Amino acid sequence: MIRAVIFSLMFVGLLSACNNQRNAESGIADAVAKHLAASHRSEVKQARDSHRHPAETLAFFGISNDMHVVELWPGGGWYTDILAPYLREQGQLTVASFNPNKPPAFRGQVEAKLRAHFAEYPEVFDRVRVVPFAPPEEVTLAPAATVDAILTFRSNHNWLREFSLPQVYQAAFAALKPGGVMGVVQHRATPGTSAAESRKIGYMDETLVIEMATQAGFVLDAKSEINANPLDSKDHPKGVWTLPPSYRLGDIDREKYQAIGESDRMTLRFRKPN
Repeated sequence: MIRAVIFSLMFVGLLSACNNQRNAESGIADAVAKHLAASHRSEVKQARDSHRHPAETLAFFGISNDMHVVELWPGGGWYTDILAPYLREQGQLTVASFNPNKPPAFRGQVEAKLRAHFAEYPEVFDRVRVVPFAPPEEVTLAPAATVDAILTFRSNHNWLREFSLPQVYQAAFAALKPGGVMGVVQHRATPGTSAAESRKIGYMDETLVIEMATQAGFVLDAKSEINANPLDSKDHPKGVWTLPPSYRLGDIDREKYQAIGESDRMTLRFRKPN
């Protein structure tokens, strides 16, 4: 009888915790969604929302609007366009962007374009902090243990290719507060795909990403299939860049790849232990 009561109380507690988690994620998703149609987001960027599920993804990572968040390698600023206004009033967004003084040259061009975009909309980006991030040498994101969440979207394969992925996770671990979140979205390879093959195709085995994070000290908190795409066979001639938005083959079989959509992606939430 006592065991039954204890089990019932545990079940009720677990159910309550799950409901609270769902309610929290729903609230975040609604708050993020308000920024998706903002005028500083181009129609081209907005058209990708159906593939990238930004409101649901940020909700899964638990990104509330009062956090200090670091976005690693924002590139053209697709997620930055959403995070900046969302965090502007109560939180802080830091973008760890390319160092324009380091090769390859195209990264400097991307960085210049991003800063020009910021300058065009100061009412959105005026409070965004920008730091250079060029692993494995230049990896300081913020003072130690001062960041609530660090996010990376489709960049792990780049650091893998440059043999700097361990340093990236170590830098993230150092910057995060105890209990802080490391959110990862990455092109997902067929299980068993080697690191060498991943460097060529852009897709990574989920177990490799988890291994890299846990070696740095992180604990896997949860997985989500928010960004899964079962239509993606992952065996394309030009790797992940065959698919939209890259279309590396140009007009060859373009309709076929357009029908597949963007890549199948893992969505992982790690935590720095308390």
